[in-house]
Amino acid sequence: MANKLLSLENLSAHYVSQQGTRVVRAVDEVTLSLDAGETLGIVGESGSGKSTLALTILRLLPQAARIVGGRMMFDGENLTDKSEAEMRHVRGKRIAMILQDPMASLNPLFSIGDQVGEPLRVHEGASRSSAWRRAIELIKSVRIASPQTRVAQFPHEMSGGMRQRIVGAIGMSCEPRLLIADEPTTSLDLTIQAQYLDLLRELQRAHGLALIFITHNLGIVAKMCDQLAVMYAGRVVEQGPVSRVFSHPLHPYTRALLGSIPRMTEAREQLTAIDGQPPDLANLPAGCSFAARCPAAFARCQVEAPPDFTVEPGRSARCWLAVPGAQASMEQTIPLSRSAAS
Repeated sequence: MANKLLSLENLSAHYVSQQGTRVVRAVDEVTLSLDAGETLGIVGESGSGKSTLALTILRLLPQAARIVGGRMMFDGENLTDKSEAEMRHVRGKRIAMILQDPMASLNPLFSIGDQVGEPLRVHEGASRSSAWRRAIELIKSVRIASPQTRVAQFPHEMSGGMRQRIVGAIGMSCEPRLLIADEPTTSLDLTIQAQYLDLLRELQRAHGLALIFITHNLGIVAKMCDQLAVMYAGRVVEQGPVSRVFSHPLHPYTRALLGSIPRMTEAREQLTAIDGQPPDLANLPAGCSFAARCPAAFARCQVEAPPDFTVEPGRSARCWLAVPGAQASMEQTIPLSRSAAS
């Protein structure tokens, strides 16, 4: 991973109670990498650690959380060793983030022009007038009509789709090398969602930036992403090229996620669901954390956590069934017809 734009090596971030008696392993020994210009999708159920992983990369964890192990290399620099002052020069300038709720990013008391132009003033020393001129260009680039008028308006005067585009303009203002999008289309209707995804792709191609896309929507992953990481209980349980993961999933959890996608070509009275609930991250079971919900689990899964097996170049999975020769038994237990990509 030496030449990667971003590489995470056994990264762990835990939430710790004030008394130190309760430890939540929100991110646990995550190893990932990302090339410049590449798109990585991160999927998993709510509570799997996706958003905490994004905040860990930016070193924006809440006070109760801390990085307890591993390292983060970005563009040849170790982010885990940087001071808070040094990280302020990285956030917004070299790594930017789009949050799920644009109103969590936008201040209702400041104009759009001031908020889009703020990164330019902070990181590049631009004057207010030059920042506003650049803000007009950025608003136009995200396809918002009448940008000269919009810069003087406030967030409440815009629709949800427009606010999400404004947040994208803020993220792109200093032309970062990496953009993290944390479920940015959740609050958008399908038409606006498609337009927003096309816009992100255009901006990515125009600026050559890498993109981490956190989502629950596997259809978006198929459209947007080159690589896919599947998270469960704070860990990456499978990763690899999107086409390979969709066509030949290695982990039973990945198969279950793919099998839950409704398909127009299949006549089913009931959608496929994953039985049970994710484990308590403060009280993880012995063995594989997915074993209690896994239809392919056997005795070893209950007592011994599987390591991260490299199955082929660029593909890995945390599953005993990922050992060469074990795939046939998993395919007998969980039919491929349920999980094949549409």
